[in-house]
Amino acid sequence: MRGRCRLLTLLLLALLRGLCRGREPAPGAVTCGSVLKLLNTRHSVRLHSHEVKYGSGSGQQSVTGVEASDDANSYWRIRGKSDGSCQRGTPVKCGQAIRLTHVNTGKNLHTHHFPSPLSNNQEVSAFGDDGEGDDLDIWIVQCSGTYWEREDAVRFKHVGTEVFLSITGEQYGHPIRGQREVHGMPTANHHNYWKAMEGVFIKPSMDPAKHDEL
Repeated sequence: MRGRCRLLTLLLLALLRGLCRGREPAPGAVTCGSVLKLLNTRHSVRLHSHEVKYGSGSGQQSVTGVEASDDANSYWRIRGKSDGSCQRGTPVKCGQAIRLTHVNTGKNLHTHHFPSPLSNNQEVSAFGDDGEGDDLDIWIVQCSGTYWEREDAVRFKHVGTEVFLSITGEQYGHPIRGQREVHGMPTANHHNYWKAMEGVFIKPSMDPAKHDEL
């Protein structure tokens, strides 16, 4: 009887340890402050921006998709909905509101009720100055687990207009020939899955003071 009780105690302790580990961030979690490229898994192009404005619609800085993996204009920084809400090194949770700030121009990924120039979906632009824009810069990370994992394909749903960040394959001509249109779509489908690719990732930690760059 004593041996059985000991066995049950050990099994209970093992179960409790497993539950506690389940609450910890995984080593491959995407974290606040990380700088990365995002690959559209359907069309194999990376989210991109540059100092080229739309010739129609909002006239704001354009956002496109590019095939090249080494383009320096495809880096985005993960930030919180507001300053201080996503401390450096903290894992991004599924369902969390974030901003994506274009590293080279300091503008945020943005969408609004303008038609996109090629597909007539919803225009996606880069907006703001030095990382400061408005409420239309906020996106929800949609994924299936607890945290956004680097190996996962995730969706980004816009808070203000409820569209999904998408690509359906339309290509621009001059002056950005071959680049794909990025837009917002009202439905969740295979055109709006994205995966974290190249970048500088902050080591996941529940204590933002403890981190390393990989």
